[in-house]
Amino acid sequence: MPRLPRIKGSEVIRVLEQLGFVQVRQRGSHVILKKQIIDDNQEVINEIGCVVPLHRKTVALGTLRNILNQAGISDEEFLENL
Repeated sequence: MPRLPRIKGSEVIRVLEQLGFVQVRQRGSHVILKKQIIDDNQEVINEIGCVVPLHRKTVALGTLRNILNQAGISDEEFLENL
C-alpha cells in the first residue's frame, strides 16, 4: 500500500472534485461533498458523501484514510489524481 502524504484539506477537496464529487455545503470548518452514482438508465441509484475538515494546516493521515474510505476511493486512485 502506498504512503499517503500529509496535505491540506483544500487539496483533498480538489482531488475529490476531480473524481466527481461536488461541494454541497460548508458548516464552520467542515466541507461536505457528495457524488451521485448513476445507472445505465440515467437514474440515481446511490449517493456517496464525505466530510473534509479545514481547521488545521494539514489533514491527519487517519482522517485522510477515513475520508477516502467514505468516498470509496483507493489510496492508489487518490495518489494518481493528486
